[in-house]
Formats: sequence, C-alpha cells, structure tokens
Amino acid sequence: MLVEDLKLILKVAEFRSITTAAAKLDMRAATASAAIKRVEAALGAELFVRTTRHLRLSAAGERFLPQCQQAVLMLEQATLALKGEHDEIEGELRVALSSDLGRNIIIPWLDELLDEYPKLSMRPHISDSNVDFYRDSVDFALRYGSPSDSNLYGFKICNVPRLLCATPEYIAEYGAPTHPDELNQHQGLFYQLQDIINNVWEFTDGAQRFKVKMQGRRASNDGDLVRRWCVAGKGLAVKSCIDISDDLLSGRVVPVMQNYPHLCAELWLICPSRQSITPAVRLVRDICREKTKAILNQLIEKGILDKRVLDN
Repeated sequence: MLVEDLKLILKVAEFRSITTAAAKLDMRAATASAAIKRVEAALGAELFVRTTRHLRLSAAGERFLPQCQQAVLMLEQATLALKGEHDEIEGELRVALSSDLGRNIIIPWLDELLDEYPKLSMRPHISDSNVDFYRDSVDFALRYGSPSDSNLYGFKICNVPRLLCATPEYIAEYGAPTHPDELNQHQGLFYQLQDIINNVWEFTDGAQRFKVKMQGRRASNDGDLVRRWCVAGKGLAVKSCIDISDDLLSGRVVPVMQNYPHLCAELWLICPSRQSITPAVRLVRDICREKTKAILNQLIEKGILDKRVLDN
C-alpha cells in the first residue's frame, strides 16, 4: 500500500466525502476512488459504506482507521527525523496571513526566501478571519494572539504593542488627545470581524484601565484598509506597531496619547500538528523573529516604543 493512499483514506474518513477529500489533496475524484479500491483490495475488506447520498466508515474501517493514523504518523516522524534540521529547504509554504501583516510585511520576507531557496514555493491565504486549518488547506498561520486550542502547536514570535495613531495633518486640524476622556471628540477608524465592529478601545495608565466607545463613520473587515484610512488622515486608528511600522518610521503617522497605551498583543506562528513543523516552517519562524526584532529596535531607537517590549 502506498503512503499517499493511506493519507487519502484518512481524509475521506475526516470529510465523509471522496470528492472533498480529493479536492483537499489536489487530485481528481476518479483518482481518489481508484486509490481507495487499491487499499480495500489489499486489505480484503471494504473500509467505507457508500450510498447515493452518504458515505461512512464500515465496521472494518472503524477498526482500521486508528492503526492507519498511527502508521502514517510514524512514517512522517521517521521521515522528518531522517531529513533533520539541516536538510535542504523545500516544499510549499501554505500559510494563512492577516491582510495588513501579510501583504505589507510577511509576503516580502517570503519572497526573499523563495529567491534564496529555489525548491520552495508558497501559497498564501490572505484573510482577517480566523483560519480553519483543514477547511482552508493551510499548514501554518501567522496570527496575533496565542493559540486557544490545546491541539495546536505554536511559537511566539514577539510582543507587539498596539498604538493609537494619526497623521500629523489630522492632529494639526483636530488636535491630539491627551486622555481617553478626550477621544469622544475624534473620529475612529474601525476593524470589523464578521458583524462585530471593534469600536470599544481599551487603554491603561499602568494603574487602571479605560474603556472608550468611539464614534466613527468608517469600518472594514480589511485591516489594511483601516491603515490606509489612517494614513489618509481620516481619523484615529489602533494598529499593531508591526503592521504600521513603515508609516511610523517615515513619519506619515505618529503615535498619540502615549501615556495611555493600548493593550499589548503577541505575534505567533501556529501549526495544526507537529507534522506541519517542517524545516521550511522553522526557517520562516526564525526569519520572522529576526526581522520583527529589527523593526521593534528601529521603533525603540526612534522613541516610539519602550525597550521593555523586547522582554519575553
């Protein structure tokens, strides 16, 4: 039996559909059906009960599936161990990225990797919605916030302060707020996740927290669009210092109300399983740590961030 056939069996069992499993593995449904027949012929038993509308595991399939999972896992682990950390970097980087971080920061770094490693390719999934690793066919994600699912594996990349920002032109026209109570005089630019508009901003002076419900006429589910509105002087925005670093360093936008910082976030690289942590993924992790540290140091040198942000 071929290992790829066994992987297909696991996908069919997961999705209860040969067509869906074939699509996830980039093969034709007819090819997938032939592979299932090969495995069943080798075993001398049918693994699935098929009807015109449904597909489910047979009694033999239910007995076979756990051992099949273990066999595939052991083979993948053995392959990774044999290749080791110093094996040639190759494969496809199927990565989920948020819009602003992905387009403006991470994709240029991955382009550099592809220039250096000719056997690498990438297929980025750009979306500000949370990724479903199986539905969206991605192998890892770079996201703000640690993984909430205990079944996921994650590597912290860095601390990421979130900054209240505006253009110098906006501040010249409307003034710079110095306390959260003054924010009701300003227009907010909001990120929207599904139907929820994030118009409640939270700040702290170290001793207490201040929650402010902002007013504003612009909201989007695209974080990059919120950044563009901010750079165009349309109002105040709370942005990751990494996402808006180029604008901060160039002076296109400036941090506002620094005595009342917004709560800090963390950037993580998240994988659905240990098998997803390939040498290429480890290389992406290390490069992201190196380059984000360089960005944070630039922001520290310019007086935008406190050096304590580098503390883990």
